[in-house]
Amino acid sequence: MSNRLLLLFAFITLLGSKAAATQILIPMDNTQKDHLKSYGLAFWVLQNQQEVDWLLNYHGGSFAFKHAPKFENELRVRGITYSVLSDAQYASIITQINSPDANMDVMKLEKVPKIAIYSPKIKQPWDDAVTLVLTYAEIPYDVLYDEEVLEQKLLKYDWLHLHHEDFTGQYGKSLRQYRNQNWFQEQKKESEGLAKKYGYNKVPQMKLGVVKRIQEFVAGGGFMFAMCSATDTYDIALAADGVDIVDAVFDGDGVDPQAQQKLNYSKTFAFHNFFLTQSPYNGEFSSIDNQRWERNLYEGNDFFQLFTFSAKYDPIPTMLTQNHEKTIKGFMGQTTAFKKDQIKNEVNIMAETKSANEVRYMNGTIGKGTWTFYGGHDPEDYLHLPEEDPTDLSLHPNSPGYRLILNNILFPAAKKKKLKT
Repeated sequence: MSNRLLLLFAFITLLGSKAAATQILIPMDNTQKDHLKSYGLAFWVLQNQQEVDWLLNYHGGSFAFKHAPKFENELRVRGITYSVLSDAQYASIITQINSPDANMDVMKLEKVPKIAIYSPKIKQPWDDAVTLVLTYAEIPYDVLYDEEVLEQKLLKYDWLHLHHEDFTGQYGKSLRQYRNQNWFQEQKKESEGLAKKYGYNKVPQMKLGVVKRIQEFVAGGGFMFAMCSATDTYDIALAADGVDIVDAVFDGDGVDPQAQQKLNYSKTFAFHNFFLTQSPYNGEFSSIDNQRWERNLYEGNDFFQLFTFSAKYDPIPTMLTQNHEKTIKGFMGQTTAFKKDQIKNEVNIMAETKSANEVRYMNGTIGKGTWTFYGGHDPEDYLHLPEEDPTDLSLHPNSPGYRLILNNILFPAAKKKKLKT
């Protein structure tokens, strides 16, 4: 065979190979160089009007989508591990996933979720894990706070994250340490001004109004994700609807002496049977948080375990627990972990620390929507203190703790009919 014919044959073979290479697979197991940016890439593909297959429990929850040169180029630019597959190769993977014996499934991602972060507009002395990871993964978001929520602007969004927040109106119970700091005084002034603007007599009443608006958002079909103190204070505010649980140093009048007895646990998302911490100088809000002295854990032995769910029959918790690791490093926060005996029976527990009888990650439904609570502040900084530098996620591109946040980001993109429980 002449050299010219050989070259022609090789060229035709190459063209045939490229024509058959019609799927891109992003593995999400331990072969992946950058798990966090992989979520951002999947989001970007959706923005480019291309569906994404989320292959639940296949190599750590891999992503797949139709091949296009611009997608492959973007993968290279972002430093993401990927492979190009033929139709036949991808069909073989789908056959494997669809086997009745395989705890795997395919979840179609179709919609680009519109994301809101509930966060103060003034600068605070701590960062937020969700904002950090969205920025690193290049996923766009808008910032809203009390004003926008009270004006019903939240209804334009699909997904809401509650930044490190105190929904009881006690300014994070930071009075002892930070009352003379400029940021604390500015936050107090801002909140009091907004309360007056919207016709509330006190900041705790305004915060309750915000909580109820968010509750309406979730019940109407929204997705809410909260970490750290935004978890327990949200439920405390709901349980204390109509009851003064805030000391005079915060709102000018005293606590209702029957406050504990008047709590209504039927109104809460996740918690019941908890006891309030009423001292304004104690940084805890209630008995919900498993405190450090109760946990008997430290950085060297603080780990929690992700549960395994049926991909074909329990798609929601399966999506929310996709990971390349099942044992996750623990991390502290103002609210670190939730006492198991103070969680309602209907709540779906997704991760726990058995030795401390505590829950770290859980979710549930309210009306047509879904909420998720995740204990702790920063998955890659065990004890992240105010005014410390933000975590550099380029040093933690494979963080399993941060992956749990990003599972929640993609959750609203999933095909609705597949999300029935």
